[in-house]
Amino acid sequence: MFWQMLKGAMLRQKQRMLMVALTLALGVSLATAMLNVMLDVGDKVNQELKAYGANITVTPKNSSVLKDIYGLEGDTAHKEYLQEADLGKIKTIFWTNNIVAFAPSLESKIDIEGQKEAVPLVGTWFDYALQLPTGETIQTGEKYLKSWWSVDGQWVRDDDLQAVMLGKRLADTLGLKVGDKIEYRAPGAPQKETLTIKGIFSSGGQEEDGMFAPLAFVQKLNQLQGKIDKIEVSAITTPENDLAKKAATDPKSLSMKEYEVWYCTAYVGSIAFQIEEAIQNSIAKPVRQVAESEGRILEKTQMLMLLITALSLLSSALGISNLVSANIMERSKELGLLKALGATNLAVSVLILTEIFITGFFGGVFGYFIGLGFAQIIGHTVFDSSIAINLMVIPLDIVLMTLVILMGSLPAMRMLLSLRPAAVLHGR
Repeated sequence: MFWQMLKGAMLRQKQRMLMVALTLALGVSLATAMLNVMLDVGDKVNQELKAYGANITVTPKNSSVLKDIYGLEGDTAHKEYLQEADLGKIKTIFWTNNIVAFAPSLESKIDIEGQKEAVPLVGTWFDYALQLPTGETIQTGEKYLKSWWSVDGQWVRDDDLQAVMLGKRLADTLGLKVGDKIEYRAPGAPQKETLTIKGIFSSGGQEEDGMFAPLAFVQKLNQLQGKIDKIEVSAITTPENDLAKKAATDPKSLSMKEYEVWYCTAYVGSIAFQIEEAIQNSIAKPVRQVAESEGRILEKTQMLMLLITALSLLSSALGISNLVSANIMERSKELGLLKALGATNLAVSVLILTEIFITGFFGGVFGYFIGLGFAQIIGHTVFDSSIAINLMVIPLDIVLMTLVILMGSLPAMRMLLSLRPAAVLHGR
């Protein structure tokens, strides 16, 4: 009898039930899209932010100590260097897949013909094919680390030792343009040599006052083959919490359990710590401003996703409330008759809720698949990549859908419980 009554009621109210299903489908679709994006947005946002520079710098240990304690830097008789041969070890740490790009540098100065003061010169990799200890080959360098640079001309090839890139301010000061030649004299060289300007870059930073050349050229110029003085690393990281801040002060202060959690989580500090372990005689320091900005942006993005999800579900609950309340009012005589015939408030409430839950089930399934489509549209529009489908969203959707139905039905249930059979059947 219950199921016959349920079937008859749903068939008579099919338009109303369809509206309930569509209302719930809209809320579930938005919730599904936002939750899938939110659970995948960490890597996506970090990938986007990686285009804006390094968040870890690696320097020689003793040079870092001298700078931090005594403020000594620059050319000194006892300046120390890192080994270029160790660079591949960066991609052998536990968080190797989180290392997006890195580039070594060797800072120097060069005497240009016609200029009284030496010009800052940085040797680096631009688009370097690095063979890792594992046998794999990766492309890395400034082209990947600083992709926001606006380049007039082209990036220098790493094997072209007669080509350079100039910062825009330096090029304007010297009155040079792409294709021009620069004459210089190497230390101890009997005659002048020339360099060709392959590109002029705009970065908005102090780099625009200098000149960039292939690392091998600067090493040869300064008789420092195989030496570098800094590595810039761009890594995908997890926003820091209290544990990460405690470890940043002193990793030895962590308990064994805390250390394991910290070491196996992609905090910027733990990645820097592992780079130090891999690169001999090095100090790896997070660029705190960059790391903290990434964490704040990620938290705000996730908060926005949760807010949109909450508002969409609240709208669905309000819509369902209006539809179910209207349904109760239209069926007041039918429900009053059921009560008059002996049906309890619980039995009538179960009947109405069963109708809504069955309708909501079909609406939720439809909304889930529509939401997956919305998530992919958001992914390709905002991040230019697909969003991973997270199965954890399914139970979350079920819980949220149940809450929305119960919240939306609550006003209607109160109306139903206050319904008096005698008054309704007499038309009052």
